Amino acid sequence: MKAVNDAANPYAAPAARVEDVGQNPEAEAIRRAHINHEASIKAVGFLYYLGGAVMTISGLVTLATDLITAVLLLALGAGTLFAGWGVRALRGWARVLGCVLSAIGLLGFPIGTLINGYILYLFLSKKGRTIFSPAYQDVISATPEVKYRTSIVVWIVLALLVALMVFGLLASLFG
Repeated sequence: MKAVNDAANPYAAPAARVEDVGQNPEAEAIRRAHINHEASIKAVGFLYYLGGAVMTISGLVTLATDLITAVLLLALGAGTLFAGWGVRALRGWARVLGCVLSAIGLLGFPIGTLINGYILYLFLSKKGRTIFSPAYQDVISATPEVKYRTSIVVWIVLALLVALMVFGLLASLFG
């Protein structure tokens, strides 16, 4: 009887070596140490999305009355949307663009100064520099099982804020 060739055997075990990328304890430790900071930075990206959408809509509304202001708002809106995408994707260039936008936002005293000061801290701190580095992208791809978990307290506070905003809107409409 003739010997069966393993390459032709459809039931043979795979010959390729498969690495388990999730079993990198050093990458997991780095990700767990930075996950809260990463989540805060991604939340800033979401805020940039909101700000960019508001500026773009304002630019479109203003288009009928003031062309120069509309073009400025549309350009700022597009730039802010682009920054939001880059920050959410943790791109290095987005860190620079976010710092420029936050430096401009510092002029919005007092609330804008506080918020943008915190954003600058997130981007310029040691953890922020690490998160925007290409090496951290490798850490993220090696640890897809590590996820940020929002505290129940944060969800309760968020629900109360939304309820307060809805109540304020209804009071202004029907009050």
